[in-house]
Amino acid sequence: MSPATARFLTPQRLLMASVGVAAITITLKTLAWYITGSVGLLSDAMESFVNLASAIFGLVMVTIAARPADADHPYGHHKAEYFSSGFEGVLIIAAALGIIWAAGHRIFDPQPIEQVGWGLVLSVASSALNGLLAWVMFRAAKEHRSIALEADARHLVTDVWTSVGVVVGIALVYFTGWLWLDPVVAMGVAANILKEGFHLMWRSSQGLMDEAVEPDVRATIEQTLAGFAHQRGALPIIRFDHVTTRKAGQRRFVDLHMHMPASWSLGRAAALRASVEQALMSAVPGLRATIQLLPSDVEAHFDDPKDLI
Repeated sequence: MSPATARFLTPQRLLMASVGVAAITITLKTLAWYITGSVGLLSDAMESFVNLASAIFGLVMVTIAARPADADHPYGHHKAEYFSSGFEGVLIIAAALGIIWAAGHRIFDPQPIEQVGWGLVLSVASSALNGLLAWVMFRAAKEHRSIALEADARHLVTDVWTSVGVVVGIALVYFTGWLWLDPVVAMGVAANILKEGFHLMWRSSQGLMDEAVEPDVRATIEQTLAGFAHQRGALPIIRFDHVTTRKAGQRRFVDLHMHMPASWSLGRAAALRASVEQALMSAVPGLRATIQLLPSDVEAHFDDPKDLI
């Protein structure tokens, strides 16, 4: 994705598009269920209502996350995106349970499916819209490092697979005459939706608990620091330790200690620290680095029992 495209396809604009697409798919899938009477298509339509609610909530949370830091939130509002992901997971699980309830009744009272052709056309059309939007959102989520966009894109992909399963089930019912296949397929779809819902809730919980940055980002940080480490003979004159990372929405944070000779002036030490901070933030977009200066022969300790309470 080019920089110009990434600037245009902001999380807010894509989530507004998701709201519009959800409204269209709700109309198409509800119409498909109405003319066919398929409980599988009903389950598909129910998930689209979840798409709409989660897209609206995601839009609100992304707007909050974009607010600048203030006196009450000095580190910014980036974690608001994790609430969007968690909320979406809850809605997905609720929709799946509703599908299982509806399908369970239909297993014992199977109903014939009417006008299969039109139902499948409407379902496939709505799935194509969701699939296209999900593809765009996945690329933008990677570019913007937005878990809210990623969560919505994953939900849309789940919706696409839901529709595929429903279409296959209806086709099998049409060709075999086995009416019980329709609710069985719906329950299988619900099981897949449950899995995705729990995955989103897990991802959001890890973010709220200050999860470390991704392994590739940590490797980039270590590589950048290695470029500034120097030795004189067998002894290092510049070294780094206590490197700690965390991520919060689109932001990445790293805290570390930089050791240098005690004879250096404060100005020289501060200039080197500024160079290290700039290099880290250039190597990892969205990173905020905090570096504490220490003399080479001084170690910081974090294992005081009082700090563990």
